[in-house]
Amino acid sequence: MSKYAVVIVGLMWLLSFVQAQSRGVVNLYTARHYGVERVFEEFTRETGIAVRFTTGSDAVLRERIRAEGRHTLADVYLTVDVGNLWLAAEAGLLSPVDSRVLTTHIPARLRDPGNRWFALTQRVRTIMYHPDRVRPEDLSTYEALADSRWRGRLVMRPATHSYTQSLVASLIAAHGRERALEIVRGWVANRPTLIDSDTRILETLAAGGGDVAITNHYYLGRLLEANPNFPIRIFWANQGAGARGAHVNISGAGITAHAPNRANAVVLLEWLSSPRGQRLFADTNHEFPANPNVTPHPIIAAFGAYLRDPIDMAQHGRLQADAIRLLDEAGYR
Repeated sequence: MSKYAVVIVGLMWLLSFVQAQSRGVVNLYTARHYGVERVFEEFTRETGIAVRFTTGSDAVLRERIRAEGRHTLADVYLTVDVGNLWLAAEAGLLSPVDSRVLTTHIPARLRDPGNRWFALTQRVRTIMYHPDRVRPEDLSTYEALADSRWRGRLVMRPATHSYTQSLVASLIAAHGRERALEIVRGWVANRPTLIDSDTRILETLAAGGGDVAITNHYYLGRLLEANPNFPIRIFWANQGAGARGAHVNISGAGITAHAPNRANAVVLLEWLSSPRGQRLFADTNHEFPANPNVTPHPIIAAFGAYLRDPIDMAQHGRLQADAIRLLDEAGYR
């Protein structure tokens, strides 16, 4: 970004901030209940806009916004997994945002084509392994984990979780339904241990309850911050010439269709997309920033560079129902 563009974007944010001061509050409906309190306390300190939270599961919050209709208190819907944002947008719960600040800070591949939602952080769902039992040269792709050599050695998240569903949606997008079904059936045939917590998955690997797993990268970042000697290592999946790259999902937000404090909601999203907001929001949870001009936390920067799957983020949402049906047909529970 040129220095001129940076100045223009900064002035635009300042103008929207000044315009928002008369109302003083923004209501956040959020399924992301960890690592956000300090971030929004800082936002309030810097802008004077108070943040009010309503927490719950993604699906429950979407239904609440739908049921409340024009009388909703929700200004911003903040969630994990792009599939949830896509579902909210398709249900008419989110409205387009005309913000040069947001479109400058957040690349097109990380936002809705109609600017109804924007990524705030990136999370890579990739392969984890115990170096005492697995050599990195034995690892390659998500697809290769269907090989019988991994029978009884895998630890994975259940089919009911959106992380699993989005990963399988990416397989469908990359390979088509039949090949994706074959891959997932291979995982099932390897009798994975299913644990509905990425932290507990990594702790299980560390304790010898498995050799290889698939989790989001930042869970390892958290554990390494608490204990630099935590024994699990990361392996970026699907790398190398001709590979499609590691599966990337997002945490993101959109402004509701009937937001009562819309101007403040815009200020909040613009602040979260700024270098200041990105460092706080992404670093708190060891996620990768969505703003490409912001460097990641040193712990995850040390994981090294990776090739990302170029899939359109919205595909995870469009293919979510197909992924759920495929998981059921494959016997993945």
